[in-house]
Amino acid sequence: MTQPLMTLQPIKIAILAMGGEGGGVLADWIVNLGEENGYFAQTTSVPGVAQRTGATIYYVELFPGADNPDTPSPVLALMPMPGDVDVVLASELMEAGRAVQRGFVTSERTTLISSTHRVYSIAEKSAMGDGRVDSQALIRHAGQAARQFIHFDMAQAAQESGSVISAVLFGALFGSGVLPFSREQFEETIVRGGVGVKPSLRAFTLGAEKAAQPEETYQAESSQLIEKTPKNKHVAVLLARIESQFPDHVHYLAIEGVRRLIDYQDPAYAESYLNRLQALFAQKGGDDPRLQRALVRHLALWMSYEDTIRVADLKIRDSRFARVRSEVQAKDNQLLDINEFMHPRIEEICETLPKSLGNWLMKPHWIHKAVRKLTQKGRTITTSSLWGFLQLYALAAWRRGRRSTLRYQLENNRIEKWLDAVTQAAKSNPALATEIAQCQRVVKGYSDTHARGLRNFQILMEIVERHGSQLAPINLRELREAALADEHGNELKKCRQRLAME
Repeated sequence: MTQPLMTLQPIKIAILAMGGEGGGVLADWIVNLGEENGYFAQTTSVPGVAQRTGATIYYVELFPGADNPDTPSPVLALMPMPGDVDVVLASELMEAGRAVQRGFVTSERTTLISSTHRVYSIAEKSAMGDGRVDSQALIRHAGQAARQFIHFDMAQAAQESGSVISAVLFGALFGSGVLPFSREQFEETIVRGGVGVKPSLRAFTLGAEKAAQPEETYQAESSQLIEKTPKNKHVAVLLARIESQFPDHVHYLAIEGVRRLIDYQDPAYAESYLNRLQALFAQKGGDDPRLQRALVRHLALWMSYEDTIRVADLKIRDSRFARVRSEVQAKDNQLLDINEFMHPRIEEICETLPKSLGNWLMKPHWIHKAVRKLTQKGRTITTSSLWGFLQLYALAAWRRGRRSTLRYQLENNRIEKWLDAVTQAAKSNPALATEIAQCQRVVKGYSDTHARGLRNFQILMEIVERHGSQLAPINLRELREAALADEHGNELKKCRQRLAME
């Protein structure tokens, strides 16, 4: 552990926390800890932006000598400065990265204490592709930047103790040994607060213990394979088929694809997925390992397209209600209302209907106009109420008729055209076929997001059709990445102009 900071310079502490995580409480605890034990203390805060684009920065300075009448009142700073912070407390891993980026963390003096869990930013969530920042890279850079780096999953510790992250951070701050206060003084501060004392003390203890342990090795979340010996005979047959008839290098992805499609529709739908894959693998060029992995992954994703039925199903699942209750930390004796804003376009309504009826309603007659007018403003459905739940339950139950819907017919036709393009390219250029298979990444989401992605995908497929085998795989990759960079198509247009593929 580092030596306590006992100089006649202020101890400078920056806290980066998001809303609802108790950053203000943590700052108040540190101020109270100092003031009750002979220190001048001051705290300020700079609010972040809502919707997870930045955290509030709380800044605390502690100066010794408040218990000495001869010590003059110090002039303390109002905000942290790069290269001049002793301790940085971050409630989430990205915030630790932001602190490093801003220069608050230096290898000469700064102790960085951070949770390793992630709350994805708006930029990460809204990216057309995988916009997530590499957590391991964040940890590596933070460790290189700090004098001492204490990190573990504090969200999990808070959940285990029934408290919030601020109490875990307070415990980790004690465990780091950088402040000249005893454990008793830390705990007395929590007791003086008088709110949630017992769970806060539990969280404090857990944080202190974790901080004293060797650094943990961060492990990203990984998907779990479905049960190897499922009770459902049809599912067991599908798994056995993968094990015996598919190459080893696609087993994991194929099993995950089957799991996803059973959850989405039924075992028969998952069987059609395997049938398609085997037919593709049997074609000329279909034995290329990279192409096979791309097809196994992206075919499963496209076949589980997000329609109104899927959205309704996900919103009324027990796991979702449990997750929301956990996130807001609702107690068993507390009621929780969950309001869902639903705004289906007329296109989604038509596509949810049987094919013939959907095509009829899609035509611009007076009924079409009336339905469009009734649904243009959207509505709020309280899924925690009986009536709201039953509305979405009825829609989710329509998945039994999904194969008859207009949307199913449209998506199935698009999938077949895409697979045909992959098959044709694989005969002469498996690398190009792989890039075509990965173009599925552009099509995702629902409503306007899906419409924009589909438009960009169709542009890519038109380029593939126009240039055929003459199209260089690297050029298609550039075009696809441009489409993923901007859902409105501006970057794709620039890339097409640069490659002379207008």
